[in-house]
Amino acid sequence: MSSSSNQDLEITIEPWNQLVIHEVLELKFEDWIIQIIASARSAGGGIPTIFWAGGVAFHFATFPDTDTIVQEKLKGRIHYSSVTFAIKEKFEKQVIREGGAVNFTDVGHNEIFSKLTEKLKSQSKFQNSH
Repeated sequence: MSSSSNQDLEITIEPWNQLVIHEVLELKFEDWIIQIIASARSAGGGIPTIFWAGGVAFHFATFPDTDTIVQEKLKGRIHYSSVTFAIKEKFEKQVIREGGAVNFTDVGHNEIFSKLTEKLKSQSKFQNSH
């Protein structure tokens, strides 16, 4: 391969332009942790991991990559079938409760997740009742 063929290569970075969420569920943090631990135990163990950014713990579910979803992605639109979240102001790597633990990953550096949690936090029913 000659070096001149690489000079014609154009690289384009094309960010997502829309995130569509079809269902949002907010829970109180402690209730959600108990539910996550119970689900993990019934599924055979392991420590589940939840995302965290900007004072919000969250998990999202996506659609399978059908032809329609792939077409949407190529147009710059991401579709989440659902987002579950809870207000959790302070980041902790792990929360331990009776019966198990939940790990958290700080994804605040991701622009999409930062904007998402900002929006979720602004619509929170439990914002002032942690």
